[in-house]
Amino acid sequence: QLRLVESGGDLVHPGESLRLSCAASGLSLANYAIGWFRQAPGKEREGVSCISRSGGTTNYLDSVKDRFTISRDAAKNTVYLQMNSLKPEDTAVYFCAAFLTVLHSNCNRRSAVYDYWGQGTQVTVSS
Repeated sequence: QLRLVESGGDLVHPGESLRLSCAASGLSLANYAIGWFRQAPGKEREGVSCISRSGGTTNYLDSVKDRFTISRDAAKNTVYLQMNSLKPEDTAVYFCAAFLTVLHSNCNRRSAVYDYWGQGTQVTVSS
């Protein structure tokens, strides 16, 4: 069973940066594509970014392009989300999720395809 644990959420000011981590245990992430999602109060969960099992394909929500970067470290069995130039509208609980795929370039920001989810980490951007 794959277990995902997010960390790195915090309260920051607009314009600051955070790096979220998604650490996996139980199984290797090598065969999984990973996604980062977020959910703000009163809003639906949205797919922020995803990365393929090979790491060669990534995809981003338009509102975070050029500010967020997703990456994965196979040796640490961990996926990261580097978030720069944070804005108040980035405030949300951030979740990582994984789905098993045989395709090395498969990446998807639709939550329905994901099999495993972490518990989430709170990111608050406020002045």
